[in-house]
Amino acid sequence: EDMAAHVGASRTPQEVMEHYVSMYIHGNLGKACIPDTIPNRVTDHTCPSGGPLSPSLTTPLPPLDISVAEQQQLGYMPLRDDYEIEYDQDAETLISGLSVNYDDDDVEIELKRAHVDMYVRKLKERQRRKNIARDYNLVPAFLGKDKKDKEKAPKRKITKEEKELRLKLRPLYQFMSCKEFEDFFENMHKERILRAKIRELQRYRRNGITKMEESAEYEAARHKREKRKENKNIASSKRGKEEGKEGEFAAIENLPGFELLSDREKVLCSSLNLSPARYVTVKTIIIKDHLQKRQGIPSKSRLPSYLDKVLKKRILNFLTESGWISRDAS
Repeated sequence: EDMAAHVGASRTPQEVMEHYVSMYIHGNLGKACIPDTIPNRVTDHTCPSGGPLSPSLTTPLPPLDISVAEQQQLGYMPLRDDYEIEYDQDAETLISGLSVNYDDDDVEIELKRAHVDMYVRKLKERQRRKNIARDYNLVPAFLGKDKKDKEKAPKRKITKEEKELRLKLRPLYQFMSCKEFEDFFENMHKERILRAKIRELQRYRRNGITKMEESAEYEAARHKREKRKENKNIASSKRGKEEGKEGEFAAIENLPGFELLSDREKVLCSSLNLSPARYVTVKTIIIKDHLQKRQGIPSKSRLPSYLDKVLKKRILNFLTESGWISRDAS
């Protein structure tokens, strides 16, 4: 209509449209510029290819194969693949009070869209956690069912270092599937074995061995050398202990009365830095006083002046523990 008014009263709107279609769309210009089939440039966001509205992002997994009692223990609803208490239980409060009104301005509309987006993110996080729990068999592990499966399928023994590494890398479990993670550690184990084998072959080469047949003879000789070395170390350590025990009493062994002491008395004199003769004197006085008191005879002997309170207490305790005097007398 606007084109007809611009051209003038000589053309009606219908004639203008027919002229444009015949000359430009179906004419030579249209044939050169417009393709026969026009591609559909509209993206279907509901397709199951991972789009923002794809149902595959929140599609429930197959129900868990657990008994009714175990379902009640977990609060699990198998037909919905849901739990009575979900991750972020109050997520629905973001949209529970939303409503679309005809008089909403642009700011209110964007705010409501933001609430819906936040809710969708929480739903995706719920499903992601369920997928991780299903992939790593966390529910059977919680119920204790995985122990039976482990007994059926024996695996290689996991070293302490690998257990520590698994604990350190546990936050990465959410980015890898269970199979990928097991393959990762299995490959690391193979790498350690290969590195050890390479070091062993390099050691053979350094020792002039170039054939595997020669390695068995070399290993036998090396084992004998290590055994002799180990026996030598054990003998030297025993000898060192004996020498150390003899040297323990070096300060008092040449003093008079040393041969009269027992092993425990030698240790006591050495720790108190007390000569054997003085110890024998104090011991004789204390035992004599003890016997006189038991017979009702008053004691008149005096302890030597070099015996202070600490030495006296240590010697009395020792004689009491050894049974020389009774506890009441000490």
